[in-house]
Amino acid sequence: MMRWLDRITGLVTMYRLILICLLALAVEAILVALTSQLAYNPLGILVSGVVVVAVTYLSNRLFAGLFRVRPHSESALITGLILLFLFTPQLDLAALGALALACFLAMASKYLLAIRGKHIFNPAALGAFVTSLILPNDFPGWWIANPWLLPLVAIGGFVILFRTRHLAMGVVFVVVAALSVTVTLTSYGQSFGAALSTAFLSYPVVYFAGFMLSEPLTLPPRRWQQLALAVIVGVLFGLSFHVGPVIWTFQLALLVGNLLAFLVGQRRGIRLHYLGREPLDASSWELSFAPRRPVRFAAGQFMELTLPHHKVDVRGLRRTFSIASAPSASAVSFGVRTAAQSSSFKTALLALSPGDTVTATSVGGDFVLPRDPAAPILLVAGGIGITPYISQLTELEASGEQRDVVLVYTASTADDLAYASRLDAGGHRVLLVAPSAPAALPTSWTYLGPGPLTAELLLAAVPDAAARRAYVSGPPGLVRSLGPALRKAGVRRVKSDYFTGY
Repeated sequence: MMRWLDRITGLVTMYRLILICLLALAVEAILVALTSQLAYNPLGILVSGVVVVAVTYLSNRLFAGLFRVRPHSESALITGLILLFLFTPQLDLAALGALALACFLAMASKYLLAIRGKHIFNPAALGAFVTSLILPNDFPGWWIANPWLLPLVAIGGFVILFRTRHLAMGVVFVVVAALSVTVTLTSYGQSFGAALSTAFLSYPVVYFAGFMLSEPLTLPPRRWQQLALAVIVGVLFGLSFHVGPVIWTFQLALLVGNLLAFLVGQRRGIRLHYLGREPLDASSWELSFAPRRPVRFAAGQFMELTLPHHKVDVRGLRRTFSIASAPSASAVSFGVRTAAQSSSFKTALLALSPGDTVTATSVGGDFVLPRDPAAPILLVAGGIGITPYISQLTELEASGEQRDVVLVYTASTADDLAYASRLDAGGHRVLLVAPSAPAALPTSWTYLGPGPLTAELLLAAVPDAAARRAYVSGPPGLVRSLGPALRKAGVRRVKSDYFTGY
């Protein structure tokens, strides 16, 4: 089931997936309103939808022109559709004007409240909050919190959180926020059961988790930080008070969380100057960049690159890559696999000339080695999934730290062995699973056969596998297929690295 969902959701970019979910919600809202089960004018929903699409699209292009950058239209439309469900849909010109103002302010924040491309606040939440200060009578109503819309909201939120691997964060937020709302409502005299029901049926807890809290550019880099953020924002979500003219709202709770995330994360966008590329195997390249300023990251983490280019395909202009270079290196490098029909992003990436500039918006991930150097480790890589291990092993070589590491490398052909020479030079123990053995097998390598990698094959080559901390890196389908084999071999502590993209 999970492999099927990975395959289906992977057909489009993350931005396109969110856009589809939001459009489905808008269509459902209009249809439900036509049956009078939703207390809003269906024409008002439609007109409000036209307003948010038009204002966010046009204002995004306006600001992009002023700042001389290529506009990201899908991101702008997502922000507008999120705002559609925050402001009560009406045909009143004043209400539509307030909605348009929120959209304009949200787009402005993407350019004015960003440090070198790094967002500080969720644009939709900020647009809604500032609009409520300027126009107190046009307060966000979060009308998405409706029993008729909840099932589709839950499905869309689940798909988004699953695709981004933030399900745990979303669940933690939903639980904490629901309890926070319940405590507040019971303090006003409601019974616990009624308060808990109200939290899910009349508060936008699920929508907030799936469509707003999960916004990638405003999340902290590490998983424990994201879980802590979910707890903090969840508690704030249920509060009810005001200080002077400022009323505590859902959007304000998210903005506080955004600020905390910004303070612990990469607080500046990253500019990388392209140095060049070197072939890794028949279908892979290593691309190297010189950062304008030093970049802080841990071996095994990823970086999201943004590369505006012409004729952008459905994969978009942003892509996440595991960092192949060690943190101690002066250059930042990435291993990239090409295909007969590569995406427009990879085509543009491989067409870069030395000196060209690429921007990065985030660094993060928890695919890092355990702090205890005595912990034995099992690394399992599928194809170009070897990339984060190169960063980790190179850093161990540079620091002189000794660790008990076994690397299992699975490849589709004996010719597709990215970083084979680098691994050979480091003398690392590598167990190879490939259709055939390479013509020249390095002395520290052992050929295990054509595969697939089964529990029996793994235990025969690594008898103490169950005592090791396992790491698996590669395409989602491969990673999921290796899970049962590792569990059958007795491995209980497994950390996975997926190529989810955004």
